[in-house]
Amino acid sequence: MCEWDDSGMSFSAPLITHWDPCGPFDLARTLGVLQRGANDPTVRVSTGEAWLCFQYDGAATAVRVRHLSAGAPVEFAVWSSAAEAVADSLPRLVGAHDDWAAFDDPAFVDTLPRLVTEARGRHPGIRFPATGRVFDALVPAILEQKVTGMEARYAWAYLVNRFGTPAPGPVPRGMKIAPTAAGWRRVPTWEWHKARVDYKRRDAILRCAHLGSGLGRLSDNPDAHEVEEKMRTVPGVGAWTAAEVLQRTHGSPDHISVGDFHLAHFVGQALTGRRTDDAGMLELLEPWTGHRQRVVRMLGLSGAKNPSYGPRLHPMDHRAR
Repeated sequence: MCEWDDSGMSFSAPLITHWDPCGPFDLARTLGVLQRGANDPTVRVSTGEAWLCFQYDGAATAVRVRHLSAGAPVEFAVWSSAAEAVADSLPRLVGAHDDWAAFDDPAFVDTLPRLVTEARGRHPGIRFPATGRVFDALVPAILEQKVTGMEARYAWAYLVNRFGTPAPGPVPRGMKIAPTAAGWRRVPTWEWHKARVDYKRRDAILRCAHLGSGLGRLSDNPDAHEVEEKMRTVPGVGAWTAAEVLQRTHGSPDHISVGDFHLAHFVGQALTGRRTDDAGMLELLEPWTGHRQRVVRMLGLSGAKNPSYGPRLHPMDHRAR
């Protein structure tokens, strides 16, 4: 059976499935962390609807996620030759296995700062997504190492638009699937320069691409700390990168992005009124071990601000290097 979009192009009818979150669910804030900027070719998230395009066991896949009203089930529409297998993974992707019960326990809540509890009260529908796709998450995380968000988003969009593949189904205009590990290995050196990616980040991505199948197998390991240890054996993948990956692939509630340019300052300011470093941040968050990333996420939604000091950091242009 085929359907048609407004341009007259045909595509196979999707597999439709549903999941009942059995409580509040915030689609935009749950899946928004997967989108790398407004021009991300692989993920588009808006209020009530999200589109995700990716490879699933070699099958080009597009998924539309909808949650149009409180109390309604979440609807998944899947366009893929592996649609049934993809559909089985989707509740986990939107946080079905993310259990906040211990965090919301009154005894634990009593230990939390007011900023955190108030933010949690305003945002009870947030879940941590778990895509399960380790290699796919590594590439954009490496692109974000030691550069501004603007630089990283530009590089990701440029490279996926140049070397990605079309997504199936009636996806929004411009959406694509990121290259496979083999596809990243074929990106010419000059294209990395055009994307403003320095050789250190390029080489780290290529090392991961050469280990693509092995990194893919880490997706099946539910132990996020064990996965971190194995990822960090790859040169160029450190604590910050591993945390950024595990927050998205395993929905890790405890991995925090140590080494982030702004995070330690922000956490220190929010919790004590003073900036701190990574060691100070870890000390502040230690009482909530097991839920440290939940605390950080709620602080981010609390309205707390990190005071600005000094000039803005300007993007570096690596194309002439």
